[in-house]
Amino acid sequence: MRILIKDAKIVNEGKSFQGSVVIEDEEILEVIKGEKVEGDFDKTLDASGCFLLPGIIDEHVHFREPGLTNKADIESESRAAAYGGVTSFFDMPNTVPQTTTLEALEDKFKSAREKSHVNYSFFFGATNSNLELIKTIDVNRVPGIKIFMGSSFGNMLVDKKEALEKIFSSSKLPIMVHCEDTDIINLNMKEAQEKYGEDPDIIYHPKIRSQEACYKSTFLAIELAKKYNTPLHIAHVSTSKELSLIKEAKETFKNITAEAVIAHLYFSLEDYPRLGALIKCNPAIKTLEDRQELRSSLTDGRISAIATDHAPHEIKEKQGGSLRAASGMPMIQFSLVTMLELVDKGVLSIERLVELMCHNPARIFSVGKRGFIRKGYKADLVTVKPGKPWTLTEELIQSKCKWSPLLGHTFTWEVSHTLCNGHIIFDKGRFDETSRGEEIKFER
Repeated sequence: MRILIKDAKIVNEGKSFQGSVVIEDEEILEVIKGEKVEGDFDKTLDASGCFLLPGIIDEHVHFREPGLTNKADIESESRAAAYGGVTSFFDMPNTVPQTTTLEALEDKFKSAREKSHVNYSFFFGATNSNLELIKTIDVNRVPGIKIFMGSSFGNMLVDKKEALEKIFSSSKLPIMVHCEDTDIINLNMKEAQEKYGEDPDIIYHPKIRSQEACYKSTFLAIELAKKYNTPLHIAHVSTSKELSLIKEAKETFKNITAEAVIAHLYFSLEDYPRLGALIKCNPAIKTLEDRQELRSSLTDGRISAIATDHAPHEIKEKQGGSLRAASGMPMIQFSLVTMLELVDKGVLSIERLVELMCHNPARIFSVGKRGFIRKGYKADLVTVKPGKPWTLTEELIQSKCKWSPLLGHTFTWEVSHTLCNGHIIFDKGRFDETSRGEEIKFER
């Protein structure tokens, strides 16, 4: 099967240029700059007026399978990913059962082989007591170890210093951390409840899950990583104070990277009165100043990757305030077009967007032959087109929960095509339900 994508503005490895890409079966055969391409092709996609990017690698999602499939499942959320130009995802371990045993990990891989429309892998979750299992993980199958150093359900809160020391000192994989200090959060919640009642209004959520709670936990994670020279990836940084800490740490410790997620880059404290618990997430969306510093950090090296922390809930679970409303929101289908909106606003260039959403996730986690438009690499690609405005309505949402905090928003970019392993899975609104992705391999 030979496919030609012709006359696109190709964005790759810091450059943008007019050109074409030839695909043979699953791989990129040629990247051709400028000149017209001749030859016989089974299919030609005319990408005139479009930008051609590597497929997005979303390194941080919660697809809820198994056990919480009333909210989402691998089929529905990977379909949403494909609609949004995301061709690979790394799923988090806080499911039911948790991905803290080898059996649970294998069950997820089996489900994804059967159901996922795009490429997949799964983080292995740390607990206070599963260090010996962590040592046995196949480093070529799993992106990393996820540690919840703040509130989490079940036994996934790793709060014992001895356990943290052992994991950081012995892990053969990158460690990705959720950093919020549980003691600070619990104290803040108690004080808020005394003032505002059992379920404090959502506007108090960023005060309960405060800047200090994030900073204290992030400080500890960095100290442990430096002590043991452990590759550390800090998930969903949400405060300017953490960014200052990361900048300082990077001056002497090169094995640290940090992620920003769409929610903290797009929303701020000022959006709570309008959207309420729809934008409740952990860590909390914070001040305009925090958001501005996060946006600035996209271009100065403090933030290394952009993800979604895609975390669907049923809409009934999003009712209530800081205590009762569920935390998390579905973002994967609209992450790329949302970030392209920030490109139009001058927050970052489209070349830097590709670095943060495609190249760097591949680099940080040693993804094999994905994340770049290169000869011999898997043909994971997305075309996006600027210009024609469109408004997000409920019927366009592919996520199982069928809501979005962006509902009613008008976008000026759209995803035209998504190709996964050389197969066109999304074509201007048409979707191939039979498509299946591949297990991601890591080259370590």
